[in-house]
Amino acid sequence: MAQEKSRLVQGYEVVIGFETHTQLTTASKIFSRAPIAFGAEPNTQASAVDFALPGALPVMNKGAVQRAIEFGLAVKAHIAESSVFARKNYFYPDLPKGYQISQFEIPVVQGGEVEFFLGDEKKTVRLVRAHLEEDAGKSLHEDFIGQSGIDLNRAGTPLLEIVTEPDMRSSAEAVAYAKELHKIVTWIGICDGNMQEGSFRCDANVSVRKPGAELGTRREIKNLNSFKFMQQAIDFEVRWQIEEIEDGRKIQQATVLFDPDTGETRAMRTKEDSADYRYFPDPDLPPLVIGRDWVEQTRAAMSELPRVMAERFVRDYGLPEYDAGQLTQSKAVAAYFEAVAQACGQPKLAGNWVMGELSKRLNADNSSIESSAVSAQQLGQLIARIADGTISNNAARQVFDALWTGDGQDVDAVIDAKGLKSMSDTGELEKIIDDVLAANAKNVEEVKAGNAKAFNALVGQAMKASKGKANPAQVNDLLKKKLG
Repeated sequence: MAQEKSRLVQGYEVVIGFETHTQLTTASKIFSRAPIAFGAEPNTQASAVDFALPGALPVMNKGAVQRAIEFGLAVKAHIAESSVFARKNYFYPDLPKGYQISQFEIPVVQGGEVEFFLGDEKKTVRLVRAHLEEDAGKSLHEDFIGQSGIDLNRAGTPLLEIVTEPDMRSSAEAVAYAKELHKIVTWIGICDGNMQEGSFRCDANVSVRKPGAELGTRREIKNLNSFKFMQQAIDFEVRWQIEEIEDGRKIQQATVLFDPDTGETRAMRTKEDSADYRYFPDPDLPPLVIGRDWVEQTRAAMSELPRVMAERFVRDYGLPEYDAGQLTQSKAVAAYFEAVAQACGQPKLAGNWVMGELSKRLNADNSSIESSAVSAQQLGQLIARIADGTISNNAARQVFDALWTGDGQDVDAVIDAKGLKSMSDTGELEKIIDDVLAANAKNVEEVKAGNAKAFNALVGQAMKASKGKANPAQVNDLLKKKLG
């Protein structure tokens, strides 16, 4: 019941579905041989097919189909043996043909699901479909005075549009889904995931309703190109819709844009339904037929998927599901973790350091794990020295600092140079504890009276006196023994 209440905003349930356009990593366009490199001079990467010149006919790019199959397998979807391309009719200056070639009734990828964690709660979003289509061109306004220009470099770029069921119930859940989807398409290599360049564009369909009521009227927030803006846009849209309903007004179906400068959404146009596009099969393209042998060959050639790898980390390394999910956020992170775990033989401790200290340093330096100043072998050696009692956790952080700043390359050499080895002489440690007890008589009395905080204070004093070299567990045991 508490969880259900947490999903409500001012007594309303939020309902979110996603449509994500992923630009595929082919070298050429989906129906022509024109290149698709980003940032070229306008209209230098468009062929007769892309310009829609009379008599130019589309030819299917096999690489785009291959990537659609890979995605379908990654999300446990059905790959249609036969799918159909359709013409989606609408008129806009950057659409040279007056229609977009897409898929409607029979898409290539059908169903599927995306699993992810929201905090430590496992979530599943169902997919309706993923279909192949071509991108439109781009209208240019900023470089012209009193007029607009059209760049058709992007026209015909291959897209895989991924559509979900309306399964998400908060902006946080929507962002977590989008991040997981982004991880999947970049992991399997079908999309570079560059949101700033438009390679991964999300449209969020947002509506609100009273719990148990029918679905409300949705408004589609177009072209969300950052996870931060995604959450801000959805949160604003939810508040706006609730305020409209509470003021007695009806929500009108519309397409809206998010303005990051104002933090608000604004209506762009009324939202069309599928009937408005007058879909019909494209007469220039025969049905796309995919044999089972092609699907199975693709399945056999694919690398280990993130969800499969996460399951292996839980099974083989004994990691919690949440940790395994975090450590498979990218292939680079997963490979680094496995190298550390194998070097030290302490997978749980390795995971903690990769997700903790290493991640903190990478974020502070705005760096990626591929360019980490501390190698996996170095971190593995450092963790091994913690595990065998050579150094304490506090000393390990000092060694890590030295490795990160380049003040040493070998873990053992840094430990020796800085004198960080844990105190192994029990007699020396007993003398330190005797001195601490003698100097803190008041704390000793409070401990005997049952004050746990006073005991912790004595531990802290002993660790300070040993300059962090004492083993905390050993300090605890000796103090308990001496205090009876």
